[in-house]
Amino acid sequence: MPQISQAKSAELKILIRLPNWLGDVVMSSAFIAAVRTFYPEGIVDVVVKKELCDIAAMIPGVAHIIPFSKQEHKGVAGAYQFGKKLKPGKYDLYFNLPESLSSQVMAWASGCTGRVGFVKEGSMFLMTDSFKRPENIHRVDEYVSLIEQYTKTEIKERQVSLGISRTGASATNKLLINFNSEASSRRMPIDKAIHISGLLLNTFKQINLSFIGSPQETAFIDLIINGLENNERVENLAGKTTLKELAGLMVASTALLTTDSGPAHLANSVGTPTIVLFGAGNEHNTAPYNKQDLTVIRYGKLPCEPCVKNTCKLYGIPKCLQKIDEMQIIDALHQLIKE
Repeated sequence: MPQISQAKSAELKILIRLPNWLGDVVMSSAFIAAVRTFYPEGIVDVVVKKELCDIAAMIPGVAHIIPFSKQEHKGVAGAYQFGKKLKPGKYDLYFNLPESLSSQVMAWASGCTGRVGFVKEGSMFLMTDSFKRPENIHRVDEYVSLIEQYTKTEIKERQVSLGISRTGASATNKLLINFNSEASSRRMPIDKAIHISGLLLNTFKQINLSFIGSPQETAFIDLIINGLENNERVENLAGKTTLKELAGLMVASTALLTTDSGPAHLANSVGTPTIVLFGAGNEHNTAPYNKQDLTVIRYGKLPCEPCVKNTCKLYGIPKCLQKIDEMQIIDALHQLIKE
């Protein structure tokens, strides 16, 4: 399909299917900014998982959010039914960021005239303009490459950013900690988490530790807190904040110490100093994108690093996280908070 030109930007109605994970939705803000750069007067709506609507609402340039529930619209058939509800002719251009078959079926069912996305062999007919996903580059650059390939235009300026920032904010003495992950290979082992937390409390006397996480992670965090000799300056906030509230908490906190997970990208996008502990994940592809006030730490001495797998079948627990040098964390925090 011929590319829709910038000249038609004022008439253009654009729909973007966002990714399915918190960190990826945050990183897609750079793609939305790139679309707005090329089509400055177009109207941009997004389809996003219902649980991530709060974050999508914070992305600059989004006019309307269409929530999608995988529980209510299961599998490929559910995606097709949802796509049909988007009404043919309502949108001129549909960008599909996920690579899944169900997301492509949703785009096809929408009847949108222009459907642009990354596709694998065998499903190209579902899109009017299909492109190969670049390999071995950062996820943000992958997303931006889609609009670059479609428009044949280089996007030089790219930054992950939400609608709030630390500018003018009054930082508290809270150090946020996230040792969680849905993937066990990216979750900090309990004994290591207790040891790091105790060292932080003993080193930074004026800092309180606030553990964050989903409701399902409350028990995991309780195990860490109960294992500390002195937990008077520690609180468990798992399940007690919405994503919007969590972003606000990050803006006002001293820093975030986290494993490779969605909160790392959220904190980085609002300008909170962030230290990310990498194990199974590949920091060259999925580390927080903005380099200011960012420190990435990994052990780096195991031949299996990074395996990019969700479970550690070699050791049972993620030894790549178990063996991280705690003093690197302490030194990084000293530099970030300048205590």
